[in-house]
Amino acid sequence: MCRESGLIKGIVPMFNTLVTTVRERAAKRQRYNRLTSEILGMTDRDLADINGNRTDMLRHAYREVYGA
Repeated sequence: MCRESGLIKGIVPMFNTLVTTVRERAAKRQRYNRLTSEILGMTDRDLADINGNRTDMLRHAYREVYGA
């Protein structure tokens, strides 16, 4: 009985870490999708007004969210 209790005590933190990781990744993905949607929704005129480049903006959005 004691051995099983120790096993469960080891699994619970591992499960909590897994859940936390999944939530963080989902939040990052949601943020990235929101940013890319905004960028892709901009017209060429919008980009020209802010002197922006869509490709550079998408790359920056990725780095902003994922840090790579």
